[in-house]
Amino acid sequence: MTVIPEGELEFRFFRAGGPGGQNVNKVSTAVQMRFDARNSPSLTEPVRARLMKLAGSRLTLDGVILITAVRYRTQERNRADAMERLQELVDKASIAPVYRVPTKPTRASKERRLEGKAKRSTIKSGRGRPGSDD
Repeated sequence: MTVIPEGELEFRFFRAGGPGGQNVNKVSTAVQMRFDARNSPSLTEPVRARLMKLAGSRLTLDGVILITAVRYRTQERNRADAMERLQELVDKASIAPVYRVPTKPTRASKERRLEGKAKRSTIKSGRGRPGSDD
């Protein structure tokens, strides 16, 4: 699990809409956090590649991940929320995908399948109208 040091994060604060009464118009509680994923020394190359793919629309052309937090009424809680969300992304990116090894069906399973098909065929052929030779 990779932990991002706070020194690599850049925060910008601005006024947010939503609940908060008159406080909304006076205090900059919303947080925009910037993390330069492309140039981060704390990420390994495979984790960096997966993180940039996971970030999706939050990733800029410069390789910076932008996370905006406006969920809470206080700047501290929004800041913590943004950091948690980035950590969740990094944790997801840290897990290497497990690739499926393609296998072929065994000879016995092929034979069982064909036996089942033959059995079903005889059952279905017995359902028709009796022929004229009876």
